[in-house]
Amino acid sequence: MKAVFKRGSRFFAVVSLLVALFANGALANTNNGTEISAPVMSGYDPVAYFEAGKPVRGNGYHTATYNGGTYLFETKEHKEAFNANPKKYAPQFGGYCAYGVAVGKKFYSDPTVWKIINRKLYLNLDTNIQAKWNKKMKAYISKAHSNWEGIEHKHPSEL
Repeated sequence: MKAVFKRGSRFFAVVSLLVALFANGALANTNNGTEISAPVMSGYDPVAYFEAGKPVRGNGYHTATYNGGTYLFETKEHKEAFNANPKKYAPQFGGYCAYGVAVGKKFYSDPTVWKIINRKLYLNLDTNIQAKWNKKMKAYISKAHSNWEGIEHKHPSEL
């Protein structure tokens, strides 16, 4: 009986430790601070911006992962196009607001506030931020790309 209790106690301790680590996010797999369970771009299909010229919601039937994030697609063809060349379709800065990255922050973006510049998809926080971003877009894009290396793997709350 004593051996069973010790073995059970060890098992309980390990399970308790794992539960505590998961609850605190220490073992949660993240993509630039975004939990994998939350789809990148709030579930919008990144290929649709290029093919349909507008934001279109993806669905759970057609999914792919890239850089640790889960993407949803409207069609099997969009998923296949993305898998063939994810760099072509994935939003810049992991889907975070392009203006936010330019100022050294990670703001969650609104996938309906977007622009394709030089065949790259950029998202913004909202239309007010996009209006500001549009005024100096080239400079903000340059600054965002230089900032991204330093903040890419940081959680938004760390910035």
